[in-house]
Amino acid sequence: MTAFAELAYLVAAVFFIIGLKWLSSPKTARKGNALASVGMLIAIVVTLLDQDIIGFTDIFIGLIIGGAAGTLLAKTIKMTAMPQMVALLNGFGGGASVLVASAEFLRLSAVGGVPIDVGVSVQFSILVGAVTFSGSLIAFGKLQELVSGRAVTYPLQKPLNAVLLLGILFVAFYLVAAEPGAGLAESLSGIFGQGVTTPLMMLIVLSLVLGVLSVIPIGGADMPVVISLLNSYSGIAAASTGFVIDNNGLIISGALVGASGIILTMIMCKAMNRSLGNVLFGAFGAGAGTAGPATVEGVVGGTYRQISPEDAAIMMAYARAVVVVPGYGLAVSQAQHTVRELATILESRDVDVKYAIHPVAGRMPGHMNVLLAEADVPYDQLWEMERINPELEHTDVALGIGANDVVNPAARNNAASPIYGMPILEVDKANQVIVLKRSMNPGFAGIDNELFYGQNTAMLFGDAKASLTKLVAAVKEA
Repeated sequence: MTAFAELAYLVAAVFFIIGLKWLSSPKTARKGNALASVGMLIAIVVTLLDQDIIGFTDIFIGLIIGGAAGTLLAKTIKMTAMPQMVALLNGFGGGASVLVASAEFLRLSAVGGVPIDVGVSVQFSILVGAVTFSGSLIAFGKLQELVSGRAVTYPLQKPLNAVLLLGILFVAFYLVAAEPGAGLAESLSGIFGQGVTTPLMMLIVLSLVLGVLSVIPIGGADMPVVISLLNSYSGIAAASTGFVIDNNGLIISGALVGASGIILTMIMCKAMNRSLGNVLFGAFGAGAGTAGPATVEGVVGGTYRQISPEDAAIMMAYARAVVVVPGYGLAVSQAQHTVRELATILESRDVDVKYAIHPVAGRMPGHMNVLLAEADVPYDQLWEMERINPELEHTDVALGIGANDVVNPAARNNAASPIYGMPILEVDKANQVIVLKRSMNPGFAGIDNELFYGQNTAMLFGDAKASLTKLVAAVKEA
């Protein structure tokens, strides 16, 4: 690699780091994203010019196809499906690492042998990349409801996964340590045959299976954590592949993605008061039944009170302070612009409006922030959980829009609840609570919500966007 290429990768790395720093603030996020994109463009161009890979005709064909697919997805994917898209992109990153590492391993094997350090990096890239690819597809399926969102468990699940991992490590050890025609390779030729193609394919297949079996037992309520973790995996696989092909740009960018993904994963776990091990192996939600229509008598032993849009509008129109609590129901109905319109009308009546944001609201980290930013909600009106909770007991009306598990008082009051100890938005402490939901069905965690049966809570049933549209009209008339 030339000195010019090394310098260009260094510049790209600086752009990545500064861009990542700017992404931490909404005021500089767009600029940070643009800067990081320029850094990636520099790294790609330098790689193509400096490396003897394939013909430029094939490269441009790939650019056209990939660019067209990316543009189409960016233009057509709705915000409600953004978690699914992120899951797929994580998977594609892992799959690319598998392909690149495998191709380099086969090339080196054909021209005289693979150094041990490169061999170890190859096997690690394949393991992590394949787990990321298949695991991300399962996460996509759960979010898209193509696969059951419940935690799927089966007998001897953990021992079987342990045996599978040992098998993967055995094949990987063979690929790294065995020299053709001698010792270990000769004794295992009856299993793997001659050459490295068969054991390499076996390693890929076993790793893909491990990815599926690792994500299947994780319930849908934990998908924000899983997406963040798989994002980290894709970065780790890319960094390892960078060592395989001796590409510093790939090493640095992969390391940044891997580290930031792990940090975000730990933040998500803290927000749910659970360890990463509990998320991955606890099978949360495995015992939850399928959500169905609730009767008037809830499983928590209370009754709920229903309210009309007109009555709800009067409560908010004459309030001093209103806190909006967005949840996945807001995203499903694409109601962010309507809730922004409602807030604007309330503010014209001198009502103080804030938005309460829980770290794991929605199905992806930052999901609610992105939705509300799309509707031009001022960022200073978005209050994180730690800031907004002390304000809620002084709030006249808390308006929950599709929020469920993140506002369930059972996390604070019921030691027997599966979510006990999870930090929540304490909306039940507001003077009045209005909850917009389609029905009394449980949320993603599959458990009933004590909030819905509180004496200060009123339920407004229907599609969130339709209900908010009625509220807007009613507030104008109030």
